[in-house]
Amino acid sequence: MAQLDTREKLAILADAAKYDASCASSGTSKRDSRDGKGVGSTEGMGICHAYAPDGRCISLLKILLTNSCIFDCHYCINRKSSNVRRARFTAQEVVKLTIAFYKRNYIEGLFLSSGIIASSNYTMEQMVEVARSLREDHDFRGYIHLKTIPDADPELVRQAGLHADRVSINVELPTRAGLERLAPEKSESQIEEAMAGMKGLIIEAKDNLKRFKSAPKFAPAGQSTQMIIGADAASDGDIVGRASQLYDRFGLRRVYYSAFSPIPSASAVLPLKRPPLMREHRLYQSDWLMRFYGFTPKEVVSATDADGMLPLDIDPKLAWALKFRESFPVDLNRAPREMLLRVPGLGTKAVGRILSSRRWRAITLADVARLTVSIGKMRPFIVTSDWRPTLLTDRVDLKALITPKAEQMELFAA
Repeated sequence: MAQLDTREKLAILADAAKYDASCASSGTSKRDSRDGKGVGSTEGMGICHAYAPDGRCISLLKILLTNSCIFDCHYCINRKSSNVRRARFTAQEVVKLTIAFYKRNYIEGLFLSSGIIASSNYTMEQMVEVARSLREDHDFRGYIHLKTIPDADPELVRQAGLHADRVSINVELPTRAGLERLAPEKSESQIEEAMAGMKGLIIEAKDNLKRFKSAPKFAPAGQSTQMIIGADAASDGDIVGRASQLYDRFGLRRVYYSAFSPIPSASAVLPLKRPPLMREHRLYQSDWLMRFYGFTPKEVVSATDADGMLPLDIDPKLAWALKFRESFPVDLNRAPREMLLRVPGLGTKAVGRILSSRRWRAITLADVARLTVSIGKMRPFIVTSDWRPTLLTDRVDLKALITPKAEQMELFAA
């Protein structure tokens, strides 16, 4: 490998890390640095945020330790047989970059992943050393997210959790068949065993903290995972079911969805083009329905088409409402919270305000219009003190009436 300077390494390894979506910093615990000791508090003032072209807020130094890898996963641009320019940081180079970037107010923390070099244990040792040095040698109190390796020694994984705010183990693909076909060197059972072990360590640490104030924290922001969408034949129904299973079994904080992107020198078994980005967006919306809106996985899947795919032209909550019109209209002045959350266009904050307001006075259509930007979408599905739809929910052209011809992407209000 030719000698590269730090700037060249950073260009290569930051670009190689862009395919990993699981780098949000929500849920971190506070490490206050206002006492004048330590650097990098992720809470309070002085946090610098950058925005990617797709609108995502990013304020982490997001890099790989190396893009060299002994594995040959078909979907990965850094696979062993890929013809890409390779680079590698030492642990201390990553530490110096993180501190330098933070002091310049470029970032609020570090997201570190890596290709597998030499062995899983050797790679994990290097990543743990980065986190250890930041915390112990530099008293760094910013956010750290480490991507752990499923077959690494459990003690190394435990050390990662002691230094990192969040850890993640990627399931890679939604189905066992897809993993066996596209990443034969990886094992679904091994990945799940590692995730179960991580869950146990997190629960144990929380129990210890309840009993002993001096007990060390362990991955206080929990664990997350990522699935690649569109690289195999998995339907949206398969993906929703798999995500629900992961949440239930392993107590994950987040499942991230990353649309497959064609890579240079691609394997012949991969699709020739990427799936629509709207598909990724609809899966995130379905994830939100399960996590915050009380939908079961079966209900979300019931909103899919005959081929198991979520419609791209409307959001999954509206798709469910159109399929189950007998549940509507919902009286906003009388319906329980769980039914209000089913109304297309009503987010969790709007529902909370409706529940609070209706204790004192009747909710009108004008009140609803002030709470949401989607009143046109909602009118066929609601009853207020001054509004009742007339046969709208029975119209065969209802979808066309409430869906703009060029519908813009809209996220549910959290």
